[in-house]
Amino acid sequence: MSNALKPLSPAKRELLALLLKKEGLSAGRQSAIPRRAADGPCPLSFAQQRLWFLDQLEPGNAAYNVPVALRLTGALDAAALEQSLNEVVRRHEVLRTSFAVSRGLPVQVVAPELRLSVERQDLAGRPAPEAEAHRLLAERTRRPFDLSRLPLVRACLFRLEERTHLLLLVMHHVISDGWSLGVLLREMTALYDAYSHGRPSPLAELPVQYGDYAVWQRGWLQGEVLEEQLAYWRGRLGDRPAKLALPADHPAPPVPTGRGAQQALALSAGLTRALKELGRREGATLFMTLLAGFKALLHCYTHQDEMVLATDAANRQRVETEGLIGFFVNMLVLRTDLSGDPTFRELLGRVREVALGAYAHQALPFEKLVEHLQPEREQGGATPLFRAVFALQNAPMPAVELEELRLDVVEVAGDAAKFDLVVNLWEEGGTLGGFIRYSTDLFEAATVAQFAEHYARLLALVAARPETRLARLDILSEHERAAVERSTAVEELEGGFRF
Repeated sequence: MSNALKPLSPAKRELLALLLKKEGLSAGRQSAIPRRAADGPCPLSFAQQRLWFLDQLEPGNAAYNVPVALRLTGALDAAALEQSLNEVVRRHEVLRTSFAVSRGLPVQVVAPELRLSVERQDLAGRPAPEAEAHRLLAERTRRPFDLSRLPLVRACLFRLEERTHLLLLVMHHVISDGWSLGVLLREMTALYDAYSHGRPSPLAELPVQYGDYAVWQRGWLQGEVLEEQLAYWRGRLGDRPAKLALPADHPAPPVPTGRGAQQALALSAGLTRALKELGRREGATLFMTLLAGFKALLHCYTHQDEMVLATDAANRQRVETEGLIGFFVNMLVLRTDLSGDPTFRELLGRVREVALGAYAHQALPFEKLVEHLQPEREQGGATPLFRAVFALQNAPMPAVELEELRLDVVEVAGDAAKFDLVVNLWEEGGTLGGFIRYSTDLFEAATVAQFAEHYARLLALVAARPETRLARLDILSEHERAAVERSTAVEELEGGFRF
């Protein structure tokens, strides 16, 4: 599972420390989030507004469904499980929220109460219950939501055998994000432990709700604050940076299908240690080091002297938001100059400065950035300003051991691609792993598998010799190099992902 399941990952704490040291920033610059005055409909947050408009353009698109699945091993109290889920729904207004139009504008409508029923299916008597459960997980994940109707969260419990169950929770992204999944699972675990033993809820009431944040955000992000944020991003992106020329296997279709697939990616413990040490020597985080490697690899493929891609930011600078379920995550556009054939060490320094500046100005929603810059839309409806995403997330949630039950997160393999190319990594047990998600409209599986191999090879090379210049990076395997030497069409081989 991706995204934060703890308040901040070590990498993000390290980045925050560097940022505070460089900029002298303080969360105190932002006013506290008060409870909103009225209980009626409230405005959408800026992030919600973008997803709502996308849903109006393409109703029933399941690309923005956010799933999490748990394997439950042991004696399960299904009634306590359902009670726990409904207490989380009671605590978090956003889980009781639907969306309507009032006076021509979208609004959040919070139901005073909502009772969820967990769908149950017994697969124990079937020939291959595990395979059937995963088929059903994928099918339930793809079911669309109607944003105008409750609920925007659903739960399914599949019984595989007497002491083994799979629990699937799916929410629409408009009310949730990766961090929110961690909040949901922590609260459900604490509540289940209490309810299954006849104890009351151990959780304190929430000081604010997501609707309070949405009202506060619109009041805070205006005037001088908005102009300060916009001035930075206009300076970074206002001259319409060149689009990333990803060499693909297929031309972009006029209307993207949204279909995707993913390729596993793994880095050894030794390489992980070497990359961390390189970052420490250069005053850079692991995220910055891996990002510099990703941009260096894209430079090898595209020969572009500037590289624009995006990363996600939790965007929970206020302490009041850390324990909330809701859609807070923001996309930060990272533009890096690779001209002059720099060494990797020099590139890492450039990436470091770009990342620090971006995180110092992460409060500006991507939606507002697009509104003010008004970039041209790419063919096929690609996201404006960037086509590729790079993220270093927290490790997946470790197994939770209760008195009579063990909870393990199970990967739910989706088939949607919101971007052309996404590299998603996390550190677990001293090694880096993750996946590359890609649009099958553009790329073949073999192409992306080779991309993953080249990325690992490039990282090993620069970890050992950071003084290597980009033009001297040799990412070909012996087999690929031999193929190039035999080929009489070298220019074709150098121009794309395949060699």
